[in-house]
Amino acid sequence: METVPGILSGLNTASFKTVARALTIVENDLAGANDLLKGLTFPKKTPIIGITGPPGAGKSTLVNALISLINDGSKVAVLAIDPTSPFNFGSLLGDRIRMSGHFNHPDVFIRSLATRGSLGGLSAKTIEMSDVLRAAGFDYVFIETVGVGQSEVEIAGLADITMVVLVPESGDEIQNIKSGLMEIADAFIVNKADRDGADIFANNLKKISQQKGEGLTVFKTIASQSSGIDEIAAFIKSTQNIKNTRAEFLLADKAYKLIQQKRMRNIDKAELRKKIAGAMSIPGFNLYAFIEKY
Repeated sequence: METVPGILSGLNTASFKTVARALTIVENDLAGANDLLKGLTFPKKTPIIGITGPPGAGKSTLVNALISLINDGSKVAVLAIDPTSPFNFGSLLGDRIRMSGHFNHPDVFIRSLATRGSLGGLSAKTIEMSDVLRAAGFDYVFIETVGVGQSEVEIAGLADITMVVLVPESGDEIQNIKSGLMEIADAFIVNKADRDGADIFANNLKKISQQKGEGLTVFKTIASQSSGIDEIAAFIKSTQNIKNTRAEFLLADKAYKLIQQKRMRNIDKAELRKKIAGAMSIPGFNLYAFIEKY
């Protein structure tokens, strides 16, 4: 068994095995996880790129295509987040299948992660694991979120660059603005742009962005054919050294989630469900009185 100092000293992109071991320790709160996190150092500025959007928009296919262009000598890591069932707490973790072409590439590291019940698609573990990848010296870290509607805005609290993937039939653009996407996006990607209405949808997004004073870039792609991917890769590389104006917000949001996780550490959700089931059978059950015990 590797010691924490040994893992920290060997935590670099030349040893994916050590990176994987560090992520496992952190994800499962194994012995030494806290010491490992406190011992992290960051050798360089590694951009965290968030890819979010509704299910079926083609996020995994897009990331798969981007990897081919980004890793021209660069080391790329991907955290692909899958939803956890609220009933059996299981998760498919199937995004790696869609990225199978890069799975054994020596410069690409792919890890699937379950949300563990986090409704926004990002758990505190996502923050910790992305920091492990940053400490390992990757050049780019992609985080592909679940895509669960209005809670997608959580990615803004973690990513340096947030890209929102939509499809022509995503619906009323106004609804996208209501959900906060216009505020958290650094760019929109209209994927599956060979479908009817793609040009109108993209132009409307540009107009609405300009009206709000955002002036966001809108890309059109057909990720399954790698069409339009070059422009996105160039955008990511061009923004790598731009100062993040949301740095304080990002760090405060990260700190909030980590503190929240620490204070909730002793609450087992499965055990809580069992206690709720028992308490509900008692006449006069009151949820607010019940949670006072916690």
